[in-house]
Amino acid sequence: MTFSVVARCAETGMFGVAVSSSSPAVAARCAYARAGVGAVASQNVTDPSLGIRALDLLALGADAGQAIEVLRASSRHMEFRQVLAVDAQGSTAIHSGPRALGIWAEARGVDVACGGNLLASPDVPQRMVEAFEASSGPLGDRLIAVMRAALAAGGEAGPVRSAGMKLVDKVSWPVADLRVDWSENCPVEGLAALWQLYKPQLADYVTRAIDPSAAPSYGVPGDE
Repeated sequence: MTFSVVARCAETGMFGVAVSSSSPAVAARCAYARAGVGAVASQNVTDPSLGIRALDLLALGADAGQAIEVLRASSRHMEFRQVLAVDAQGSTAIHSGPRALGIWAEARGVDVACGGNLLASPDVPQRMVEAFEASSGPLGDRLIAVMRAALAAGGEAGPVRSAGMKLVDKVSWPVADLRVDWSENCPVEGLAALWQLYKPQLADYVTRAIDPSAAPSYGVPGDE
């Protein structure tokens, strides 16, 4: 029901997750990231606690592979789960349980891991990794390119209805947390449009939190 990417920007240290699914509000359950620590996607008969636990393990010093191994050894029903992780060094790991739904697959590279279930083709995650490796620029742009590559490779076996992207950087909150929770049209393209709207303002919203006196006005009533 889902395909996703977790990634690290080697230049900035930013982490991101992007995910799409036929079910509603997929990013609310599946996307996890923590600045300076890593990014995780928990999906397929989703257990959101796995995303939180994986980030906690990374924060304690585990690398991505060690975090996934701890989850695999200590969590119930892992035969149903997919969990993807990238750590602060750019190493990656994936758990895909044998009872993941439909056609499921996974692929990894330095700074990037991709996986999915109920896919139209087992090639989808590899095409996603290749799209990340071929891309450049802001991490959000690269994640959108990855999600578009997933669709071009067939994506999910049925139409996707929701999508989301979370980015973390040097502050304790997500610097972008964009979601299309349900759409009769293409939610990945809806997410891309949201990103293009938000991207020029991202740094300014961080500045508003840290130093409001240095933040620009957007010209709305009362904002001078």
